[in-house]
Amino acid sequence: MAEQMDWIGIVRALGRGFSEKTAEHDATDTFVTESYAALQSNGVFAAGVPAELGGGGASHAELCEMIREVAHHCSSTALALSMHTHLVASMAYIWRSGNTAVEPLLHRVATEGLILVTSGASDWLAGSGQFEKVDGGYRLTGRKRFCSGAPAGHVLLTTGVYDDPQEGPIVVHVPLALDAPGVTVLDTWHVLGMRGTGSNDIQLEGVFIPDAAMSGVRRPAGKWHPFVHIVTLIALPLIYAAYRGIAETARSLAIEMAKSRKSDPNVAYTVGEMENQLVTAQLAHVSLIDLATSSPPGPETTSAALIRRTILANAVMRTVEKAMEVAGGGAFYRSAHLERMFRDIQGARYHLLPEKSQTRYTGRVLLGLDIDT
Repeated sequence: MAEQMDWIGIVRALGRGFSEKTAEHDATDTFVTESYAALQSNGVFAAGVPAELGGGGASHAELCEMIREVAHHCSSTALALSMHTHLVASMAYIWRSGNTAVEPLLHRVATEGLILVTSGASDWLAGSGQFEKVDGGYRLTGRKRFCSGAPAGHVLLTTGVYDDPQEGPIVVHVPLALDAPGVTVLDTWHVLGMRGTGSNDIQLEGVFIPDAAMSGVRRPAGKWHPFVHIVTLIALPLIYAAYRGIAETARSLAIEMAKSRKSDPNVAYTVGEMENQLVTAQLAHVSLIDLATSSPPGPETTSAALIRRTILANAVMRTVEKAMEVAGGGAFYRSAHLERMFRDIQGARYHLLPEKSQTRYTGRVLLGLDIDT
């Protein structure tokens, strides 16, 4: 793959086609199949793989901008893409740090067009699912939630908990082929917003994991680990690029809808309030991206990233709320698209860590308390 690609231009051109199907997928609770196919045929899923491994070599900032651009056209496509992309970007970060264990999977993303799915939201620090030791490996049983992109995915990056006789409960990170025996993608994604992401549950029933595949990240259950700090730092700017893109589009639509009422003095006040919220979100997102490219992973950097995540999440939600107010009663109609964006933006509140957990974590870091308690 060429080292220098105009990834922003590529997704901008593709996005015009995404817009045509967005409302249909929202109305029918169906996955954004056409958008994903277009992204794959244009090599977008390999954009974050280092050029040395055959990928697109896009920087972290470029990846964020790509997702933001996609969100201007289709919220669900952008959010689903962010989940694959943050896995690739995290592995690329690890690879550039000198750990070559992730190289084979990165190479497969670049050469085979693999689409990755994460179960991180349902695993987090404690992990989920149970490993049982058997001859030649382990069997993993559990149910994973919020697996965005599952209908089109090839590999699930997930965890299980093994009750080690010496070490106690250990979370082990493993890759699973989504067509492996015992892996079932369930039809569970019938939700308020982001309906096209295909974030279905995945049921694992005694899925066999060979011993060799258990050699990845191992960490004590329920504890912060250097790997988790890396993923937090890299993933948040990518995920919230989608929500920033939604808020920017909602703002533009609302201003257009309000032009017929601009003689009303109250409209100008509301437009100004909306713009303040959007600029707050944009500044927080830029700062979040800067952290990912300039600060070493660790408890203090994670706190800084999570603070920005809270500010950003609150600001994008308030931006779209204000957009509804700016647009007036017309925003209530589906044909205006703002009501869909209002529903989609609610997803911003649910990604890790939510505000109460963030403020507690930040407070404990500042007070020098144990963050694992």
